[in-house]
Amino acid sequence: MDDLDRRLLALLRADARAPVATLAAQLKVSRGTVQNRIERMRRDGVIQGFTVRTRPEAEAHRVRAVMCVAIEGERTRGVVRALGGVPEVVAVHSTNGRWDLVVELDTESLEQFSRTLDHVRTIEGVASTETSLLLESHRL
Repeated sequence: MDDLDRRLLALLRADARAPVATLAAQLKVSRGTVQNRIERMRRDGVIQGFTVRTRPEAEAHRVRAVMCVAIEGERTRGVVRALGGVPEVVAVHSTNGRWDLVVELDTESLEQFSRTLDHVRTIEGVASTETSLLLESHRL
C-alpha cells in the first residue's frame, strides 16, 4: 500500500458510498485509477467489505462497552476463538500492557450485557476482566 491507497481508504472510511468520480476528484487521479485500486484492495483482502455506520442516538437503547481481558498463561488463541463465538462481541484486539485483549461489546439491553459479561468471564483461560460502558461516541 502506498500513500494514495491510504488516502483512498480514509475517504472510503468517511463515506463508503462516495461516487468513484468524487473520490478521483478529491485524490486528483483518474476514475480508472480509483476503480483499479479499490478492486485490488478488495482482491487482496485489504478491503474486506463495506458497512453502515449509524449515529449512536439512532440506537440509543443499545449497551456498548469495552472489556479488557487478562489471560492465564498461553491461552490467548483459545480465548480469542471462544470470543469469536459470542454474538455480542463486535471486535477483539490484542494489546500490550496490563491487559492482553480489548474486547468491544454491543448488546440490546443491560440484562443481555450482564449475561455476556458472565459468559466471557467463564471462558477457560480468562484470568480477569475490567469493563467500561461507552457513554457517548465522538466522530472525529
